[in-house]
Amino acid sequence: MAASPGGIPDPAIEPLPPQPAAHTPEPGSDSRAGRLSFCTKVCYGIGGVPNQAASSAIAFYLQLFLLDVAQIPAAQVSLVLFVGKVSAAATDPVAGFFINRSRRTGSGRLMPWVLGCTPFIALAYFFLWFLPPFTSLRGLWYITFYCLFQALATFFQVPYTALTMLLTPSPRERDSATAYRLTMEMAGTLLGAAVHGLIVSGAHAPHRCEDTELPGWVPVSPDATHLYYIAATVVTATYPVCIILLLLGVKEQPEPSGPASNKGLSFLAGLGLTIRHPPYLKLVISFLFILAAIQVEQSYLVLFCTHASQLHDHVQSLVLTILVSAVLSTPLWEWVLQRFGKRMSAFGICAMVPFAILLAAVPTAPVAYVVSFVYGVSTAVSLLLPWSMLPDVVDDFQIQHQHGPGVETIFYSSYVFFTKLSGAVALGISTLSLEFAGYEAGACKQAEQVVVTLKVLIGAVPTCMILIGLCILMVGSAPKVPSQDTSRQLSLRRTSCSIA
Repeated sequence: MAASPGGIPDPAIEPLPPQPAAHTPEPGSDSRAGRLSFCTKVCYGIGGVPNQAASSAIAFYLQLFLLDVAQIPAAQVSLVLFVGKVSAAATDPVAGFFINRSRRTGSGRLMPWVLGCTPFIALAYFFLWFLPPFTSLRGLWYITFYCLFQALATFFQVPYTALTMLLTPSPRERDSATAYRLTMEMAGTLLGAAVHGLIVSGAHAPHRCEDTELPGWVPVSPDATHLYYIAATVVTATYPVCIILLLLGVKEQPEPSGPASNKGLSFLAGLGLTIRHPPYLKLVISFLFILAAIQVEQSYLVLFCTHASQLHDHVQSLVLTILVSAVLSTPLWEWVLQRFGKRMSAFGICAMVPFAILLAAVPTAPVAYVVSFVYGVSTAVSLLLPWSMLPDVVDDFQIQHQHGPGVETIFYSSYVFFTKLSGAVALGISTLSLEFAGYEAGACKQAEQVVVTLKVLIGAVPTCMILIGLCILMVGSAPKVPSQDTSRQLSLRRTSCSIA
């Protein structure tokens, strides 16, 4: 992706005003000062584990829970997923606005937001899996707590991911910290899906349908709801443990207490500039399609195995195969990013395309395991790549526009806003298609139209979205990774300005 041709003609960084000797790095000390310890990277990554564990359990099992345990009509499930995702997307610019205006405290400017949101996220997540005694307003119950969880998770995730920019001025170290974060987050994804899936597997056992003479609707066993309560409690317990480790192991870079030498952008002005920045615009649009495809694939895998194939007994193993391959391949993709570049790594996402179609056409166990492995490898690079490219886009913007600090939060919050909005639209429309196909909540056997719809959602839909996203991403050139001198000057600019 190229720098904006409409930006400032001379992209070179202007000379900074003289800095106090205490804050001016000595020649040759940049690499040492910008280097992050192994402990810092690990603790930073651990901070993202609980949110990803919760999100993983939601991505794979919430739809199944709402349809077969809460037994909400598919149209209401579509509304729950759509409204929840939209609320998360709408919260992103709000979170960016308030975080951008917050003052630095003893623990930093971003860390207090992470710590303050944690207990409320945990409570919202637990009640999302709670089965209320009433039936007529269950849809409203789940919309409320899903919106709360998504909104609070946003106020957690925006400052947490933006913290990458304040850990170190070194692009290489930021990429390394991002890889550690994504590796630990994928481990959290694995933990959430594995623990939640293993606990609730008894709620969807095959004998549930074999032991009844009813051809359609089957009542929910009380044991099923208890299993979901236990699973929710286990995932909820990861929040306090991981956040304590994050607080102990990670510190934001301190800013001097002297007067500001430059004013940062206001949120609205910064948002207007960021969405007109060509490298950022291309990054966002391409991954709107790619990440929406991954969300659709995740959301319908369990339903596909349950109702559109004979893979019900393999659901837990397939989910674990996806997540284990994603976790193990993340360090490999980080090496590929460093060795061959980020654009070359994007071709790894293409591997998902033929295998997604293969699973829909030949839904057998051997094929499903091969597809799950490849899907996990492709998912790893599709999650790692945008977060590795985003800091380069931020630096590219800073070089061209010469603005003070604060733009990191604007970039990160608006990026998450757009990707969540695309996921909301994709999941809402796709779930609504199940209603049109005649999906019957709680039924043991679904109509043939539902089976065909699930095959399309698991194969054709993700394939088209991935190809569109990759075509957009490959057009033009990528933004340059800042040189060491450029990174040093950008670091000086950030630390010489007060963060309002």
